[in-house]
Amino acid sequence: MTEHTKPAILVVGHGSRDVEAVEEFHQLAKHLQMRYPERLCETGFLEFARPVIADGLDKLVAAGAKNILAVPGMLMAAGHAKNDIPSELNTLQAELGGVSITYGAELGVHPKMLQAAQARIEEGEAQFGDSYNPAEDRKDTLLVVVGRGASDSDANSNICKITRMLEEGMGFGWAMTCYSGVTTPLVPEALQRAHGLGFKRVLIFPYFLFTGRLVKKIYSWADDYQAAHPDIQVVKAPYLNDHPKVIEAFIEKLEETEQGEAKMNCQLCQYRVQIIGAEHKVGLPQEGHHHHVRGAGTDADHHHHHHDHSHHHHHHDHSHGDHDH
Repeated sequence: MTEHTKPAILVVGHGSRDVEAVEEFHQLAKHLQMRYPERLCETGFLEFARPVIADGLDKLVAAGAKNILAVPGMLMAAGHAKNDIPSELNTLQAELGGVSITYGAELGVHPKMLQAAQARIEEGEAQFGDSYNPAEDRKDTLLVVVGRGASDSDANSNICKITRMLEEGMGFGWAMTCYSGVTTPLVPEALQRAHGLGFKRVLIFPYFLFTGRLVKKIYSWADDYQAAHPDIQVVKAPYLNDHPKVIEAFIEKLEETEQGEAKMNCQLCQYRVQIIGAEHKVGLPQEGHHHHVRGAGTDADHHHHHHDHSHHHHHHDHSHGDHDH
């Protein structure tokens, strides 16, 4: 077992049942591995997909890693990035002993992420056809930015900020933010309400890192809206995926983590201060709540889509002595 001088990298993902989403996440980790060929690099997922976080850590430790940078492969800091992942990493670090895990910050509202979003929106605009001139026609185009949606208004409001910066920076006539779940407005409701504004061109952009059930659902809602309103031109912009600017933003976050400068937004953290509507969450203990779906598998493993997964309660608690704790 060799000793590695440079900290190892663990890219932590949410995980998905969607096989393509998991493949795209691994692709992102490959980009980082290519950028840092001298470092160990592994992935770990919070739920559904494998390897789970514990497995990724085990591989790094087995290969000789003593210092590990855990970078959340997530756009915004909601419950997963603020609570579930750090609590799991804290537990695993205590069990592993002698291993230092430094937790990074989410991508957040970042100039390079905005540049990646701009590029994806421009790819979407190309679908309007040759007669479309961005300099002239954006003012008559409705930009719809779709976020994941969380039970954390801080994370949701970041999507609104991104929408506003894209709207103002690119010169769209109007823009609105909606979500694929958890919070409101959902995409169909938002499109229905915006219909009264009378825009004849609508561009729908999922502000998502990877594909998955939700991105596919957003595109399906866009198709429904187009079918109901044939007089309107609706285009679906690509999601962020591994745009070069996304990779650059990840590298910046990784370097901030290594330099000890990665900062979570605690000013508006619902676990630390009273946020309207979430007052009851202040001071809640950090604990993960995903045991029932940790490593439960993707659609490729089993073709059912419900959450019973009660047969997966062997969730890697490391009590089996693999690491001589």
